[in-house]
Amino acid sequence: MTVAVAYSGGRDSTALLHATVAAAAPLGIAVLALHVHHGLSTHADAWLAHCSDFCRRLRRRGRDVAFIAHRLEARPQPGESIEAWARRERYRSLHRMAAEGGADLVLLAHHRRDQAETFLLQALRGGGVAALSAMPEQACREGITWARPWLGEPHEAIVAYARRHRLRFVDDDSNHDLRFARNRLRATVWPALLASFPDAEASLAKAAGWAQQASAAVDEAAEHDLPTLAGAHGLDIAGWRALPSHRQAAALRRWLQRQSGHPAPASLVERLLVEINVAGARQWPAPDGALHSHRGLLRWRPGAPVETAQGVVRLDASRPGRYAVEPWRGVLHSAPVGEGGIALPLASDLTLRPRSATDRFQAGPGRPRRSLKLQFQSAGISADERLVPVVCHGDLPVFVPGLGIDARALARPGEAQVALSWFAQGGDADPAG
Repeated sequence: MTVAVAYSGGRDSTALLHATVAAAAPLGIAVLALHVHHGLSTHADAWLAHCSDFCRRLRRRGRDVAFIAHRLEARPQPGESIEAWARRERYRSLHRMAAEGGADLVLLAHHRRDQAETFLLQALRGGGVAALSAMPEQACREGITWARPWLGEPHEAIVAYARRHRLRFVDDDSNHDLRFARNRLRATVWPALLASFPDAEASLAKAAGWAQQASAAVDEAAEHDLPTLAGAHGLDIAGWRALPSHRQAAALRRWLQRQSGHPAPASLVERLLVEINVAGARQWPAPDGALHSHRGLLRWRPGAPVETAQGVVRLDASRPGRYAVEPWRGVLHSAPVGEGGIALPLASDLTLRPRSATDRFQAGPGRPRRSLKLQFQSAGISADERLVPVVCHGDLPVFVPGLGIDARALARPGEAQVALSWFAQGGDADPAG
């Protein structure tokens, strides 16, 4: 059996690694120390070396511990929260390293004060019961169990353990940067809070526990409501609106989390509660995708592309196969056919681009050429399904996902030709392809 420990080199994770190795030795359990090199500090290389050396010294003492590190190559996008980016990428790296090392349990060094701080920060941000639940003692995601064995331990106990065993650890200079909310809380608010309320750490952590129970009850209510509201095609808006207001919010949050795999931002939920109507079509940006209401259903589409000039792609689809189109987060499929396709010379020089107001599409021989908007409306294609590239040869649209091949581009009988179809990322083949 192998257990992993998220090891940053700081005092708390060093103490947890040391205690885990000591407890695992008589049980014959191997330990993995997982370190993520974020590349955000000039000291990151030194921290990596320190962590590697600490594990090496443990091995010299006969402890079964291996050290695995991962260096992040990406950087936060302009305007993106550094804290949020680092947390997201850190957990992705820890998950990958644990899986590769054969560990299905990862221990995290959060303690009671971390829990109290998280509860307080979420309260100051106006978070609901899910946010106020702070951190769970244990959670299972994608085959890995994440556990916080010291979540009920006071901060002072961790400090005392590190001092008793004379553990050496690194001091992350970013912990003193007051640009970050948690650091401001620790430096200015927390000392004053403890001076006035000595039991604040225990009381706030207990409040987080009560919030976890309340959040579980809310989730159970949402799970009871959703089977009659949500299906493969989306969320039934009329049925959802018939719920009491407090159950509307719970069901919406739960449904959004199912769609994206991530908790829904409170700001998005609040906006949707006001703006979603049974009639009319609307769109809302959402994390990792977009939301659309159409014909009484609310739908979530992952990775909806932005229709800009950056979405222009040239490719040769004259050879049968699948062609990934990353800017549009999809795949163009080319397959040989005897009729109903486009000739190979056209297929050999295609441009995928955003639609234009001047584009016209002919749905069949002898039928009128109409704007793409009118063709989409006539075909009953919702707004989210229209976020697809127009496939052109020169200025002529030859294929539009959802509509099919333009009649003007159809190959002559007996001519070598291919049919085109479009696969959205994470979706099925375009039925009109």
